[in-house]
Amino acid sequence: MLRTMGFPGQYLQGPKALLELGPLLRKMGFRRPLTVCDAVVGEKVWPLVSSAMSEAGLAAERMVFPGECTKAAINDLSEEAKKHQPDVIIGLGGGKTIDSSKGVAANLDIDVVICPTIASNDAPTSRLIVLYDNTHRVAGVEYLKSNPSAVVVDTEIIVQAPARFFAAGIGDAVSKKFEANQCKGAHGNNSFGTPPLDTALLLANATYNTLVNHGPAAYASILDGELDDEVERVVEATVLLSGIGFESGGLSLAHALIRGLTAVPTMAAMLHGELVAFGTLVQAVIEERSEAEVSELLGLLLAVKLPVTFKQLGQAEALTPDEMSTVVNATLAAAYSKNMNPPLTAERLTNALLAADRIGAAAL
Repeated sequence: MLRTMGFPGQYLQGPKALLELGPLLRKMGFRRPLTVCDAVVGEKVWPLVSSAMSEAGLAAERMVFPGECTKAAINDLSEEAKKHQPDVIIGLGGGKTIDSSKGVAANLDIDVVICPTIASNDAPTSRLIVLYDNTHRVAGVEYLKSNPSAVVVDTEIIVQAPARFFAAGIGDAVSKKFEANQCKGAHGNNSFGTPPLDTALLLANATYNTLVNHGPAAYASILDGELDDEVERVVEATVLLSGIGFESGGLSLAHALIRGLTAVPTMAAMLHGELVAFGTLVQAVIEERSEAEVSELLGLLLAVKLPVTFKQLGQAEALTPDEMSTVVNATLAAAYSKNMNPPLTAERLTNALLAADRIGAAAL
């Protein structure tokens, strides 16, 4: 049986890592980098990146990310990029900037190097390009031909972002233990279209253990604006371990619920990792995990201020029967929902959503 894993070409993490970007690009043979970043990152981080490239003898050019990762926005950026004739795209920013950069690289058939400025999700290391529509709902997923050529994570930049983004990264990553193991148990495939290797499950499990053991202390450090070993360990877990773990291990209910939850407008504006955090609680409930396991998961989510109820996701009133049906049907229509053993039913999912909300409310 053929099984596949994918990895970024190189991974650099630590304080002042962006100062190494120029030399790294030259070492990899690139000479015409073109950076994609939004206006805020352009003001705060681009001067550092531009200087690092110039000192390495590279022209520093950039395009402005418009704010939403739609197919149309990627195509517009691609047309603009052609004027620069780049040999590599640099994605500098958060998840949607990163995915848009991947989309431009895919359209131009060139390499991409990812430089996240927040640790809010595990997009940097993967081939996945998550597309949205103009109402912020997930519209589809496309893929690079291969993983990013390099990922550069400057943790001095990461700690300057609002703590909510750091917590969202924990929320996105905490699901991977549950999802990868369900994917294997249901004989599902990972993002490469093959069953997962045991190494991927080891990484997914290690992600969860790291977050439980170090997540609360790292979050406290972020609140204080401090960069310490706890933060470094959690960033490694949320960006590297989780990224490889989900892509090579496979996804399941917690991520399928993104389709369902964002189908309700009041919840569509929440951060990806916040939605996944609640989805992980739902998955733990539907798996009938022990009280101790659910309590451990809840303890982590509460410690880093992640949502554990519909109300915290922005749904102030109880879901109407029609809204619940929308959530359930959209979730079950997502491919990842098939990676559950036993298979999901609408009734089981509805009951688990309501039970998770009750458990979360009781824990607050």
